[in-house]
Amino acid sequence: MRHFLSGIALAAVVATGAITPVMAQNLFQPVVYVNDSAVTRYEVDQRQRFMQVIGAPDTSAAEAEKALIDDRLRVQAAKQIGVTITPENLQRGMEEFAGRAGLDSASFIARLESAGIEAGVFRDFVEAGTVWRDVVRARLVSQIEVSDAEIDQQLKRVIETPIIDRVTLAELIIPAPPGREQQALQLAQRIVASRPTPEQFAQAARQYSAAPSAQAGGQLGTLPLDNLPPSLRPILTALQPGQVTQPLPVDGAVVLFLLRDAQGSLRPGAREQVLDYLTLRMASVAEAQALAARTRSCDELYSDAGPQAAVQRQTQSQGAIPTLIASRLASLDADEAGVVPMGAGAELVMLCSRQPALAAQAEVPTTALPEDGVENAIPRTGGIPDREAVKDQLFNDKINTAAEGLLADLRADAVIRRP
Repeated sequence: MRHFLSGIALAAVVATGAITPVMAQNLFQPVVYVNDSAVTRYEVDQRQRFMQVIGAPDTSAAEAEKALIDDRLRVQAAKQIGVTITPENLQRGMEEFAGRAGLDSASFIARLESAGIEAGVFRDFVEAGTVWRDVVRARLVSQIEVSDAEIDQQLKRVIETPIIDRVTLAELIIPAPPGREQQALQLAQRIVASRPTPEQFAQAARQYSAAPSAQAGGQLGTLPLDNLPPSLRPILTALQPGQVTQPLPVDGAVVLFLLRDAQGSLRPGAREQVLDYLTLRMASVAEAQALAARTRSCDELYSDAGPQAAVQRQTQSQGAIPTLIASRLASLDADEAGVVPMGAGAELVMLCSRQPALAAQAEVPTTALPEDGVENAIPRTGGIPDREAVKDQLFNDKINTAAEGLLADLRADAVIRRP
């Protein structure tokens, strides 16, 4: 259940009632067998039309056939472990999917049927996705773990990633007068499916765009992100430079944007770090070096140094750490020790962890009433997710990767043959 336009765009696509002519002969001839389960030419044609309606980026017959093969494997895997779908869960899944287009399932099915797509295509699509989630939950979820170190690394990556506030765009606006909406949409889909380079997109803009920017290859220059419509901002910031949006139907036109470049600014304090580290004053450099060489972690230092050793543990921002110690810590990895000469003796230092200061900020308690206005003085983190949200994201990424791997294994083990 991948590759959808936004709900508004999907509703617009469904409303146009898109259709490719039905093949006139051999409709029910099997084109491929998946473990002796036949996929017919008619099913491929129906899935291809369905993919066109939901705005899939690739709506070729080959992609439709691949999607049907994968769905067969998903359903077969569910049957093998006794997973079935109840009518209630099937209906719930259909309502959820149709809701992305701002419709209920009955209205969505009516639109599909008016476009020559059987209701069973929708039901089978939802069923395969629903039972597959249960298969993934049963076979994979218990194997997925997210460590604190992974959360720390992802938080660091988020904090140090510039916040996009300027984009350089090219546009292609295809006219869609009444009665020609579908032709405009299909042209836009063909352009996107061709994965145009910026030069090819510029050529298409000169040929097809009705915007004044057409002569310049659709180039709009660099624009502040805040100047763009709020609904468009997440679509553009999800792109990598050189990528093109999915077709965006609007009144009287279908619009494509190419992201030529994205520029951003770091969050205030993004480069500041908070270090968790240990120090131990020792009698000589040699003794400190010997202890540093045999100690493998911050936890071990306490026992390696002995019960009488005055090991000190501190968590401080870089600016608050004495210069010599901060300089030595700068070259250390977590659980790595170093030595700082101190007169006749030495200071053993060991880094336990480093993290961006923004991730280390404690929550500020609010005790004043809202009308006092004190809440406005609480530092804001600039949209930084909390640890639980980051953990959920990492878990979902891992489970999706594992699910793709499981499906690939099922595909490799299956007997897939052509008649």
